Amino acid sequence: MSCLRFILVVAALSVVNSGCGSSTARNDKTDASPLADLDYPVGAFSLIERDGRTVTDRDLLGKVWIASFVFTRCMGNCPAVTASVRELQSRIADPNVVFVTFTVNGAHDTPAELKKYADRYQADPRRWLFLTGDEQTIRRLLQERFKQSAGDRPSAKLSEIDALASHSTRLIVVDKKGTIRAMYDGMRNANFPESEERFAENLKRLQDKVKQLSEE
Repeated sequence: MSCLRFILVVAALSVVNSGCGSSTARNDKTDASPLADLDYPVGAFSLIERDGRTVTDRDLLGKVWIASFVFTRCMGNCPAVTASVRELQSRIADPNVVFVTFTVNGAHDTPAELKKYADRYQADPRRWLFLTGDEQTIRRLLQERFKQSAGDRPSAKLSEIDALASHSTRLIVVDKKGTIRAMYDGMRNANFPESEERFAENLKRLQDKVKQLSEE
């Protein structure tokens, strides 16, 4: 990716990234058309899955995967994003397509907490990973690699829950080589007309992209 294109991508993401707070600031477009041909490597990482095992980027090589970002105490948009991934889990039968959910609250979301959360959404442990780790490691991974908001920093005026609520609700599609190729909305935006139809089209485009990458 050229330096100019990378700068343009980051600038675009600053507009389209959305969080667990109000959806009024979300971009009008529900598809990822301007971002559908990204070419940026996620790079190396090592985190802990809900079953206690270590998962690295190398474990995902050869698979197309869909990343999402949540935290278990989120009462805002996280349940909607996770429900979208559950819907995709039921739609996509290819065993070489997996789902990877990263917590943005590593300090609280232990493997045990993530297991309880995953069980609520009937997440297949063979195809849907829930990863946690050191808070700083996760923050850097989301911000520097995925180019997504990891939530604000807590402060005297902003509680931890409210701070984390600004994290990204995007779904990120990663190819078999560990390269980010596309980004899509992870939830409906009820502020726009025909939100159901728009979101259905959004998920269809995601599925089409996944199928294309699976055949590469």
